[in-house]
Amino acid sequence: MDKKLIGCPVCIEHKKYVRNALLFNLGFVCDAKAKTCSLEPIVKKLAGYLTTLELESGFISNDDSKQKLIPLMTIILEDLNARGNCSLPIDESNTIHLKVITQRRDQPIVQEYDVPVFTECKEDFIKIHWDLTTQQILPYIDGFRHIQKISAEADVELNLVRIAVQNLLYYGVVTLVPIFQYSNVYCPTPRVQLLVDDKSLQEECLAYVTKPGHKRANLRDVFQLYCGLSPGTTARDLCSRYAQQLQHADERKLIQFGLMKGLIRRLHKYPVKVNCEERSQSPRLYTGSHSYDEICCKTGISYKELDERLENDSNIIVCWK
Repeated sequence: MDKKLIGCPVCIEHKKYVRNALLFNLGFVCDAKAKTCSLEPIVKKLAGYLTTLELESGFISNDDSKQKLIPLMTIILEDLNARGNCSLPIDESNTIHLKVITQRRDQPIVQEYDVPVFTECKEDFIKIHWDLTTQQILPYIDGFRHIQKISAEADVELNLVRIAVQNLLYYGVVTLVPIFQYSNVYCPTPRVQLLVDDKSLQEECLAYVTKPGHKRANLRDVFQLYCGLSPGTTARDLCSRYAQQLQHADERKLIQFGLMKGLIRRLHKYPVKVNCEERSQSPRLYTGSHSYDEICCKTGISYKELDERLENDSNIIVCWK
């Protein structure tokens, strides 16, 4: 039949029923290919409502009230399909409230070296709708401070900041990008072609990267800047080579927007210890699984200090990926 049935069988045991039990099962009929995860809690909740109504007033077993079931189920079906929610009075003391909750995909775990960036205008963010920790860290989320720095400057415990940002990430209020430094290396992805094909993305990009108070940035210049990124070319090199194109564009915002939209990606450096028998500082972090960002945040040293330390250690090589 190409249909999928979602049900929640209920058994109410009592001697007043035939065979000492009342069995019923309310179900939804869906398309076989439909994702039904968001409907399962509704079926359970509705079964719970009907169980309560039966225990209180015999709503299902009573022949008179049973006649109301079909009209009630019809209204619920129509409202959920049309609006995704339903508020349906049953009697003077009972009302059924149902809502389809959108299932969101699992988000990456927020790390102390991640940088949160608002996906929409920060001024449109309504602080009072969020918890006190979120309200406290909000002024420090600027797209350039990483989680550890936000924690220090806002004077909020690191794990609380991570939890607050994780919540914002879940609801799509922020996204995460790597720490920006002029020594970073980036390269374009195949998605950079969207900047040529998608008019709305072009408008969004130019509005985002143009320096405040300057003439609007040129699309040709912005596209040339993104294509100028390559392995071996740092952000500092890009600024030197394309100074003319950067007259009206903010290079930090340019990189930030490219990362947010997947137009570019950052190449990270991962130290790898070659000989495990020889001693090195912080050997547990030199396995090829920990980036410079993570190591610097955990050890408190700068990129320059880490570079110098690794250059003087012949037992360690650095991989880019």
